[in-house]
Amino acid sequence: MASAILQPSPRPTQPVPETMRAAILYGKQDVRLETVPVPSIGPGELLVRVRAALTCGTDIKVFRRGYHAKMLVPPALFGHEFAGDIAAVGEGVQNFQVGQRIVAANSAPCDQCFFCRRHQPNLCEDLIFNNGAYAEYIRIPQRIVRKNSYLIPEELDYRDAALAEPLACALRGLDEASVQPGDTVAVMGLGPIGLMFVRLAKYAYGARVVVMARRLEQVDRAMMLGADEGILMGDAEALIAELRTATDGRGADVVIEAIGQPHAWQLATQLVRKGGIINFFGGCPSGTRVDLDTTLLHYSEITCKASFHHTPEHIRRSLGIISEGKVNASHLVTDRQPLSALPRVLDEFANHRSRQIKTAIVP
Repeated sequence: MASAILQPSPRPTQPVPETMRAAILYGKQDVRLETVPVPSIGPGELLVRVRAALTCGTDIKVFRRGYHAKMLVPPALFGHEFAGDIAAVGEGVQNFQVGQRIVAANSAPCDQCFFCRRHQPNLCEDLIFNNGAYAEYIRIPQRIVRKNSYLIPEELDYRDAALAEPLACALRGLDEASVQPGDTVAVMGLGPIGLMFVRLAKYAYGARVVVMARRLEQVDRAMMLGADEGILMGDAEALIAELRTATDGRGADVVIEAIGQPHAWQLATQLVRKGGIINFFGGCPSGTRVDLDTTLLHYSEITCKASFHHTPEHIRRSLGIISEGKVNASHLVTDRQPLSALPRVLDEFANHRSRQIKTAIVP
């Protein structure tokens, strides 16, 4: 059963209107703001007034491509990183009440299928997803209410709490890579998720962090957030040499690939030490194939892993890490815009014209 770290008291509420403004995804780079009915809720469900919805790399990919095979089919409400206030409570809900501040994950497993029984709920055969955060109100399905919704501790801003979902993905990625205190973790790619890996590896796992990116400003930002050393990505041979110099000739204990391009996956195998672990976290475009040096992988005993999504346990842990101040909105949320600006914000991110990390959309 979902529970809160603290139990903040309910806040004053406003009457729920009949209609709201919401972003609707119609297709490739086609998001429109429309007036639509406020979602109705059934037994066990919640209606939440959105106070902050964060832009996300997955949302940008969905915006570019016009769909997401697992999460939504257009036309559809859009967005999934959010925090807000409970505006209405469905019949049978016992652990939440109107006026409380809440953060809800964008999915929940069934706990009954083959994968759930084997402690892999992120691969649940009946994993349900929820979208619609870029709106004034969002409906939380019953299963997510029961399994993956949490009260926001008093000390946290809505923008802090909304980071729980993406941070949980990075947290699980580091768990899957078996990071230990004192390990050298090399992070390739310094978008929002890459920067989360930097903060977590440094301050939650006690690792030494080496970062790699194409732009100096990205490296500088990562250094300000805790990275121990930064390397500009250019010539592959020079990059390999620099990393080996920084690791006494061995290579990194763990390499996190957060770029999502075939060349980066291949490069990662040359940056990890013998016996090390690579997490191919960045998803490459659909249909992509990667050639890997089997001799290198075999005789160096390199472990290659990929991690997808999060689990309720990781959402709970990430909210705790945020509450401790190890990661918060001041590190990653660099802009604030009204809902009316969302189409422009998405367009700027999708076409590489934005210098922001993450933008908080405030309805």
